[in-house]
Amino acid sequence: MILIADSGSSKTDWRVIHPDGKISQHRGVGFNPYYQTSEEMALQMRDEFLLNLEGSVKQIFYYGAGCSAPERKAEVVQALQTLYSEAHIEVDHDLAAAAHATCGYEAGIACILGTGSNSCDYDGEKIIDSRPAPGYILGDEGGGGYVGRKFLRDFINDEMPSEIKAEVLERFHLTREIIQDHVYRQPFPNRYMASFCRFITEHRSNPYCYQLFYDSFQEFFSKHVCKYRDYDKKPVNFVGSIAHYNSDILRKAAMDRGLHVKLIIESPIAGLTLYHQKKL
Repeated sequence: MILIADSGSSKTDWRVIHPDGKISQHRGVGFNPYYQTSEEMALQMRDEFLLNLEGSVKQIFYYGAGCSAPERKAEVVQALQTLYSEAHIEVDHDLAAAAHATCGYEAGIACILGTGSNSCDYDGEKIIDSRPAPGYILGDEGGGGYVGRKFLRDFINDEMPSEIKAEVLERFHLTREIIQDHVYRQPFPNRYMASFCRFITEHRSNPYCYQLFYDSFQEFFSKHVCKYRDYDKKPVNFVGSIAHYNSDILRKAAMDRGLHVKLIIESPIAGLTLYHQKKL
């Protein structure tokens, strides 16, 4: 039995490949070894679905936020071993999940456009190059936090269309003070800024909202995709909610750059399941 996990800070998608080939799934709480100890993660893993698999799991492939550094990976392994002491466990980061889920065993460029953004060049077996991902203050071009930040800045500076601003005021009751409090004083400002992308997506028929996404995607291409070797000859794939729900704008921005977008998916878990099934 193989257990696969795609984990973020807020949720984890679990998939089980049973010996007869059947698939079962579960969505549970998220984990992040940057903010949780192995003991805390192990305690949260003791839910009914995972406990029922004790003694049956032979291999675990865990992909998660905060799992780039070896010491963080070790903490996740330690947490999983409390439940599955006999299983072979491999832990990797979310960029590897994007590459395996979208490229599979073929070469290509894999990108993440969710709350944040990231990318890599993948040769069909391993990541051979990646761009820096310095976070929402210094990077994250094309991600939800980046788009939301531009949107809120335009709101404060009165640089968005009057009809959009009127809808924002009616729906969110925003003020400059509320925005600044969330961005500078409250936890997870990137999530707060990204939360406005649902509104922007709903209004993407408005030229202003369309252009917010289009320009942000072009900045992502400039900072990331176009710096990989032979980028214009490789398929470019995307994972994440921003890419998924604005795929029409993303494909147009890519076409204008001469890029070939192959696959855009919201979540990597289905692609990861297929990837590991082919290994059997």
